[in-house]
Amino acid sequence: MLLHRCGAATIRCMSDVHSEELLAQVAALPALPGVYRYFDAQDALLYVGKALNLKRRVSSYFQKNHGGTRIGHMVSKIVRMETTVVRSEAEALLLENNLIKTLNPKFNILFRDDKSYPYLKITGTAGGTGDAPGQVFPRMAYYRGAVDKKHRYFGPYPSAWAVKESIQLLQKVFRLRTCEDTVFANRTRPCLLYQIKRCTGPCVDLISPEAYAADVQHAEALLRGETQELLQALEVRMMAHSDKLEFEQAAEVRNQIQALSRVLHQQAIETVDDKDVDILAVRVQGGRACVNLAMVRGGRHLGDRPYFPVHVEDAAAVFEEEGGDGSDEAASHPAPVARPVEALVLEAFIAQHYIGVPVPPLLVTSVAVDKALMDALTEQTGVRVHAIHQPREQRRAWLDMAQKNADLQLARLLAEEGSQQARTRALAEALDLPPEDLDQLTIECFDISHTAGEATQASCVVFHHHKLQSSEYRRYKIEGITGGDDYAAMRQVLTRRYSKVVEAQREEGGIDFAAAGADGAAPQRKGAARLPDLVLIDGGKGQVGVAREVFTTLGLDLARIVGVEKGEGRKVGLEELVFADGREKIYLGKDSAALMLVAQIRDEAHRFAITGMRAARAKVRVGGGQLEEIPGIGPKKRARLLQRFGGVRGVAAASVEDIATVEGISRELAEEIYRALR
Repeated sequence: MLLHRCGAATIRCMSDVHSEELLAQVAALPALPGVYRYFDAQDALLYVGKALNLKRRVSSYFQKNHGGTRIGHMVSKIVRMETTVVRSEAEALLLENNLIKTLNPKFNILFRDDKSYPYLKITGTAGGTGDAPGQVFPRMAYYRGAVDKKHRYFGPYPSAWAVKESIQLLQKVFRLRTCEDTVFANRTRPCLLYQIKRCTGPCVDLISPEAYAADVQHAEALLRGETQELLQALEVRMMAHSDKLEFEQAAEVRNQIQALSRVLHQQAIETVDDKDVDILAVRVQGGRACVNLAMVRGGRHLGDRPYFPVHVEDAAAVFEEEGGDGSDEAASHPAPVARPVEALVLEAFIAQHYIGVPVPPLLVTSVAVDKALMDALTEQTGVRVHAIHQPREQRRAWLDMAQKNADLQLARLLAEEGSQQARTRALAEALDLPPEDLDQLTIECFDISHTAGEATQASCVVFHHHKLQSSEYRRYKIEGITGGDDYAAMRQVLTRRYSKVVEAQREEGGIDFAAAGADGAAPQRKGAARLPDLVLIDGGKGQVGVAREVFTTLGLDLARIVGVEKGEGRKVGLEELVFADGREKIYLGKDSAALMLVAQIRDEAHRFAITGMRAARAKVRVGGGQLEEIPGIGPKKRARLLQRFGGVRGVAAASVEDIATVEGISRELAEEIYRALR
């Protein structure tokens, strides 16, 4: 790896002042397809791009002055680069978007997948053998995670609601079971679902395995979109029962046909050839973008899910400055047509979203997408993928609906962001904080939670960029204090949290403590380690006094401490803010946007502390920690002990002889357990 060396000279936004090593590396690049990555002085990834000709593409960044543009700003920060040579443009495109999704570069359009997609699972395999209930009488279930070959999976679905709706549909029409195998195996009479005609009662042999298997096959056909074939098969089956004078069975099939027809009408299941389709609509406004993904599976419109990318403006500006898609088309076409931002956003979504996600054979898009992208998806998945952006008839209706939802979701996002920014601004004004760069305003809030002194936990939640950052939350297990002493707990958590920050800042030259003289001037931060702008304490004067002691000991600015004191009668909206630096407490008003933000952060800290405390308390009460802390006790022996004696209290009350009767427990280990639990 090559590092940039410039001595005392400053880096100007000119390509000719980059390091000799970097420029030599650029000059030595091959004229082959590949992917390039730019890094700054802190080794943070700036940008990932692809090229048909690495030498030509990368050289273009360093051969001219980009001025004060976004790409000029990026180029000025480049001190190191990495390249990877591939065999084709398709491989370059796939590698580029894999790297973008995993490395989160600053100047690329990024999409975040918070969760995996849910599926509808039918247990067992088609035509499989075995006596397990999940194979003989398969059950339907909601499933989220990695799929395997042991069961049948249908989807993916855009939301959990869509899966549960499909399960209800199949219950109405085919009456498949949804109970767990343990419940199924221990039933002696049918449950309520049988009484309301949502299950055929296989648990008590009210339906034969053959008839149940036929219902499962029909349910799978419906999920695959084979609706017409299914209706015809049911009609044939009904007539066969009628010919044999089996009128009760014929009536049951007739009821299935009627229920299925009613469901098809209600669910607007289409009979077009498109069984599996993704509809993608994009909208860009106010510097933000929304891609709305609607799913059609088995001919059923399952709903949609919005995605909101980041870095849209930076990525679009860099793309425009490059003059194209990173390929060498600019060489043969000197004046390429600028592509709309919507197309760039949609192509970035398609390339990143379908990494590890099944792609349907047809994509209906609101704007045209690059054919090379479709070819790359085809190469990656082995399924021929087509994209159309000017659909007709039913496809047109799907796209119009997705476009409308994209408009609504983007409008909602802009309204929420405006509201959150307004709350942040109101809090800054109420506390006389600098109004500049409110995006960087950082707040940390602390709360203590316990049950009568048991399982004391402290929480720290973090707020910046106008929203709570759950990835930065912390929990602290409080030990070595008198149970129920909230002051001691707060002192411990603040000391543990900020002593590390102070130490890091000292190592980096972060705080000039000498600057804090007798006049009480606040120390000035010089390094990268950063204290929050505000430290919220869920408590009044007492807790704020504890925070003041900790901050004074560490040499930190007392003006950062703000306590949230309960109002009269502990009523919501009557809270007052208490300060550690001697300022008078203030009441913001129950309709204040600033108080709404403070209450939101405080309540989140309280919730986070309570959940941690309850988990720790439950672990102690069931003995999960006590037993496994004994040498020689692992998960299996712990489970045997708890099963044998009904819980940790039963183990503690048992004699050495009784404990030694458990499988895997020797006499010596039994004595050790007896002593540890006494």
